[in-house]
Amino acid sequence: MQTLDTVAAMRQASARFRADGLRIGFVPTMGFLHEGHRSLMRLLRPQVDRLVVSIYVNPLQFAPHEDFDVYPRDPEGDSAICEEEGADVIFMPPPAGDPTGLYPPGFQTRIHVPALDDGRLCAKSRPHFFEGVATVVYRLFQVVGCDMAAFGEKDFQQLTIIRRMVADLEMGIDIVGGPIIREDDGLAMSSRNAYLKGVDRQRAVSLSRGLRAMQGALADGVTDAAALIEVAKAELEVDALDYLEVVDKDSLAKVGEVTRESRAAIAAMVGRTRLIDNVALVPRGAGS
Repeated sequence: MQTLDTVAAMRQASARFRADGLRIGFVPTMGFLHEGHRSLMRLLRPQVDRLVVSIYVNPLQFAPHEDFDVYPRDPEGDSAICEEEGADVIFMPPPAGDPTGLYPPGFQTRIHVPALDDGRLCAKSRPHFFEGVATVVYRLFQVVGCDMAAFGEKDFQQLTIIRRMVADLEMGIDIVGGPIIREDDGLAMSSRNAYLKGVDRQRAVSLSRGLRAMQGALADGVTDAAALIEVAKAELEVDALDYLEVVDKDSLAKVGEVTRESRAAIAAMVGRTRLIDNVALVPRGAGS
C-alpha cells in the first residue's frame, strides 16, 4: 500500500493503473474511519483491481460555526484500517490553498445540484453543505480517475446528489451505495459519534428507534406520512429536531402517502452533536 499526498502523484498512479488496463475503485472519506468505511472498502475490493481510499476533511462543506477545526482525525489509525482492508493507495491531499492539493490558490468553482439540494432535508439548515460535497467529489473523481466509487446510504441525500451529478455530467462512474452499518444498539455509525458521551450516547439511539417504529407502523398498514412521523416523534429523546420527513427515494420530495418505496430521514441534535439517519419505507405489496 502506498500513501500519496499530492494531486500530481495521485494522477500519475492512476495513469499507470489505467495504462495497465486495471479497474480502479474509490472510497472517498473524511477519515476517522470506522466499520461503515470498512464495509465500503469490502464492497468494492472484490470488484476492482486497484482500491483507492481518500482521507480529506473538506473545508467547503463546513460553515464557519461548524466543527471543521475539531472534526476527529486519526491518520495513523486510518492508514492501518486501509491496509487491513486491502487498499492499494491512500490519497491524503494537503489543506486548501496548497498548490499541490485539490484547492490550489485562487480556486473558485463550485458544483451545485439544485433539484436535490435547495431546501431539502439537510440543505435546510446547511445550505452550503452539498455544494461543498459535490465539488470535492467531482475534484476527487477527476484526480483518482476511478471506474467505481462507493458511498454509504447513511448519507442518503449525499448519495442521491452524487448519482445525479455523475449521470448529468456523463462521468461514466458506477456509483455503489453501501448499506448503513449500525452499532449493536442500532445507532448508525458515524465519525461524529465520538462526540457522544454518557447519557447523550444513550439518547442518540432514539433516532434509529423512531425510524424502526415508522417501519413497524407501515407494516401494520399505516401509510399516511404525517401519522408515521408522529409515531417516530413519540420515540425521540433529542434536544432539537432539525427535520423528520418521508421523501421520495429518487427526487427527495416530500410524500403524503407511502404508496411505493420511500425514505424516512431524520436529523437531530443530541447534546451538541448533530446526527442523521434514515431507513427505507416499503409498503406491503410494493417492490423497490
